[in-house]
Amino acid sequence: MDSIEAAPATALGTQTPIDVVAERARTVGAGLSHHLNAAGAALPSTGVVTAVVDHLRLEERNGGYEAAVAVRERSEDVYTAAARLIGARAHEIALFDSASTGLRVLVDALRPAPGERIVAASTTYVSHAMHLMTLAREHDVELVIAPVDAQRMMDLGALDALLADGRPSLITVSHIPTSSGLVEPAEGIGEIARRHGATYLLDATQSVGHLDVDVDAIGCDALVTTGRKFLRGPRGTGFAYVRESLLDRLTPTAPDVRGAEWVSASGWELSATARRFESWESAIAARLGLGVALREAIARSPQSTERWLRARAELLRSALADVAGVTVADPGRVASAIVTFVIDGLECRAVVDALAARNVRVVAVPATHGQWDLGARALPAVVRASLHVYNDDDDIDALVDGVRSIAAARNGGTSG
Repeated sequence: MDSIEAAPATALGTQTPIDVVAERARTVGAGLSHHLNAAGAALPSTGVVTAVVDHLRLEERNGGYEAAVAVRERSEDVYTAAARLIGARAHEIALFDSASTGLRVLVDALRPAPGERIVAASTTYVSHAMHLMTLAREHDVELVIAPVDAQRMMDLGALDALLADGRPSLITVSHIPTSSGLVEPAEGIGEIARRHGATYLLDATQSVGHLDVDVDAIGCDALVTTGRKFLRGPRGTGFAYVRESLLDRLTPTAPDVRGAEWVSASGWELSATARRFESWESAIAARLGLGVALREAIARSPQSTERWLRARAELLRSALADVAGVTVADPGRVASAIVTFVIDGLECRAVVDALAARNVRVVAVPATHGQWDLGARALPAVVRASLHVYNDDDDIDALVDGVRSIAAARNGGTSG
């Protein structure tokens, strides 16, 4: 069985300036297009790519198992780096191939029983939402979509009142959704969850590497995130945090040789760590790339990254709001690097294609990816732009100028 690492995570230090020139210099793609899609898959650094390719070359020469043994220490460091970034401990970290996998494994491990309740944020992502709806349909679990306030954030007063009946409940929240720049009140939700004894699962897919995320300050029992977005890691990577006090309550529905030991004809023992949720097979090269991305995020400072990204996104949001025929679709107060908008009379997919022709990379998010949010707001889709530390003034200007030109052409005017 794996041993438990008891040493607490090290504090990450104070804010430092973001050196955009340096970030662009180590980001090949930053010089090839105006890439504003960090919320989809951010541009990796040369260090991340080198780590992945170098390990694949090692596997080419030595074989996969032998290469894994050679980099065991670096593989172990991925757990330490992930824990340090979010204020956890290494034995509370499990590695996955995606956030969706991590969410599914952890929710299934909770084994929601008939009569229990799942309270889900309206901003829940499509894959997680469909899993929750399946549990409700097939296991007689009550699924409640949490009420929202005037800002479309989870209504903390309503949540408090809902949980006051004392029923066993799981609260699952998307910290920042796929469909807007909204930031849910994660710490306030944590306070309410603790007061009522609810289990709190945070989908931090869009916030780790973007905001300064601290699991103790938030008060979540578990957190799941991906590598490919604001962490700038490879696709096919992700990790989960499971608070030590929750570990013994969670038993994986499909134990694997990675996280359990078969000790008798009918018995097995689970790892004492969060690795009990992992599978043996994984892309070691991608995990090493994730380790580099995590260390780079730590070196950049989460506090500095958050402050810089929020300020830049506010400039972009304000500039888009001034373009005739454009509506910024972010609801209420927003404080993230994700900016969503629509152009009057144009399908969002057409806007994305028109911007791509100008070498500006954004995406369209359809209501099918967020029915409890976009569907509830009667928005069939939004265009989503998302900034990172390698985006400079030219990137923002290219997006705004492109949107202005597309909107003017739609309205029969000129781009000015």
